[in-house]
Amino acid sequence: MTPRVGFLGTGWIGRHRMEAMLATGAIEAAAVCDPSPECVAQAVTLAPGVQVVDSYEAMLALGIDGVVIATPSAGHADQSIAGLRAGAAVFCQKPLGRNADEAQAVVDAARAADRLLGVDLSYRHTEGMVKIADLVRSGALGTVFAVDLTFHNAYGPDKPWFYDRAQSGGGCVVDLGVHLVDLALWVLGFPDVRDVSADLFAGGRPLPEGAVEDFANARFTVGGTAVRLACSWRLHAGRDAVIEAAFYGTQGGAALRNVGGSFYDFTAERFAGTSSERLSEGADAWGGRAAAAWATQLAQDRGFDPAAEHFVRSAEVLDGIYRSGLGPAAR
Repeated sequence: MTPRVGFLGTGWIGRHRMEAMLATGAIEAAAVCDPSPECVAQAVTLAPGVQVVDSYEAMLALGIDGVVIATPSAGHADQSIAGLRAGAAVFCQKPLGRNADEAQAVVDAARAADRLLGVDLSYRHTEGMVKIADLVRSGALGTVFAVDLTFHNAYGPDKPWFYDRAQSGGGCVVDLGVHLVDLALWVLGFPDVRDVSADLFAGGRPLPEGAVEDFANARFTVGGTAVRLACSWRLHAGRDAVIEAAFYGTQGGAALRNVGGSFYDFTAERFAGTSSERLSEGADAWGGRAAAAWATQLAQDRGFDPAAEHFVRSAEVLDGIYRSGLGPAAR
């Protein structure tokens, strides 16, 4: 039987993921819920006849097989746990929780309910990143000893809740850095992380108490690999976005980079000394692939996937960054 999925939050991201899931043919849209009538109306055009409900509780009462959560970050953990306890598999926007404790609580609930849990960490699914991961894991780059991660967004979020730490969990680190931390850990196989340190800024000054960071430099060690992370909102970088994940080994290197300031177009290259080889370029509809992969997996097996523990590992690195940049009481 085709899994029946509810969609909680149908803004642009929620609708885009809904469209990607429906395109797989693996699931059907059972219900949608959003406080915005305009967002609901646009979601209904993707799945005519889908049931519109006025609350998450009403959605779960339908006995759906899965739920897709695309709401502000403060609700992610509680909404995910509620869905899992109701017997629904969950696909959640990042971050899964505002800190590692919240993320762990969700993973624990997924294990207890024996339900599939996914998080929209979509950069793993770019063609270039898949090829780079293959190079690293096959040993083609030798021993990877350094990783450089960059994500500068020239605009920053346009919703007020992003700037309230209690609701968002933090600033550009939890908004943008979460993707890059996940990429580094995923490519390297999620080894132990140590020696996390960071400098956090707001408006060009060390982060004041109660504010969220708009610029961050962080450093940590993954296994034996030194990782550097830089991310920001509204940086004067001369383009819309600067995005890069570069891996340097004893026998070569490889990097994923955005093209011309784009948030969506990437090129990937392999390096050997001063020469380079193009791994991928051009249009790559990667944005909905994490959602599509979850939908396909849900149709095959609703049970708990132990890989969900990796979501906690990434959250622990973010916690370490905030502890270093804000002090031990920050998280």
